[in-house]
Amino acid sequence: MLDEEPGRKRRRQWVHPIIAQRLQKGQFHTLFNDLRQDPNKFKAYCRMSMEAFDHLLVSLYPDLSFQDTSMRRCISPEQRLIVTLRFLATGNSFASLHFEFLLGISTISGIVCHTCKVIWQHLREAVMPTPKAEDWLRIAEGFYQSAQFPNCIGALDGKHIRVKKPPHSGSRYFNYKQYFSVVLMALADSNYKFVIVDIGAYGSTSDSRIFSASRMGERLQTNQLALPEPSRLPGSAGPPAPFVIVADEGFALSPHMMRPFPRRDLDDRKRIFNYRLTRARRYVECAFGILSSKWRVFMSSIQMNPDNATLVIQACVLLHNFTRIHDASTDADLGLNMTTPVSLDLGRPGRPGTAGLAVREIYADYFCSPEGALSWQLDAIRGRR
Repeated sequence: MLDEEPGRKRRRQWVHPIIAQRLQKGQFHTLFNDLRQDPNKFKAYCRMSMEAFDHLLVSLYPDLSFQDTSMRRCISPEQRLIVTLRFLATGNSFASLHFEFLLGISTISGIVCHTCKVIWQHLREAVMPTPKAEDWLRIAEGFYQSAQFPNCIGALDGKHIRVKKPPHSGSRYFNYKQYFSVVLMALADSNYKFVIVDIGAYGSTSDSRIFSASRMGERLQTNQLALPEPSRLPGSAGPPAPFVIVADEGFALSPHMMRPFPRRDLDDRKRIFNYRLTRARRYVECAFGILSSKWRVFMSSIQMNPDNATLVIQACVLLHNFTRIHDASTDADLGLNMTTPVSLDLGRPGRPGTAGLAVREIYADYFCSPEGALSWQLDAIRGRR
């Protein structure tokens, strides 16, 4: 008989007696069928309807299926998906899920990472495809109808996702909010869906630098995003205006990127532009809020290394879009009323870029013209509403 490896703890049992009762007492085997009898409880448990869950399961089934062996039965695709959704929906630790589902901690960790990777591989083209010119036009129409901001192809912002400090990482992940994070940079449409995302940048890096270094930023700078040709603003006889992204003062001004006027020397015209831009920009902030509210893994620090945390974020972004499409969420579901006034973001003092100044002037003039003005905008910027 071979000697045991020195220093290695001898395993006392192949399967712990508690885990051996998984088929009789595990949460999946005792609760899943009962949940399917109550659509509301099922949606609260999985964060999606039964119809959406079944559609998702069919899409992922081939890559979540494994063969039984002579040693043990494999874990079914249904259970793998449920375990992953519960982790994303609650943010519970793997140790906590271990006692709920009676699966090993390392088994749960492997299931979550593998399922998140499969979600990214299978859903990306279905729920977040690369936009084409007709997609940008549809998004722009949505912003015009919802936020009265014409030629707007998306609202851009970054969200810091809290993670545990990676070993030997110094201060690279330490952000200005005084915690360790990776950044989710996202462009959202007026239906709170994510159009393009960049995930995994160091928390210490500014939004502007992350965007400039991202594939999205590079493609925008080199005119490779298939944007529509500039067009006149609705009802205007002025010069054609390029299609633009709206963002906050953390991003650089450019012909396709609009940011607020700085705080200094603000007159009514500039305040109106800032107000109108803020009404459009808040859609990405609301999208982040919906994402965190539904997938509560974002409510605390993700106890994974950055690579695996990125897999989790990618999966949540796609599941966010997936449920927006298949469960037909409405503003009422979110507790939002998008016709109410918003607080005015005046911006911080700073040096704007020069290339986009003329474009910003076109929009500022339009918002003060009879064709582009809103009846309540003056009251909004003067605090009377």
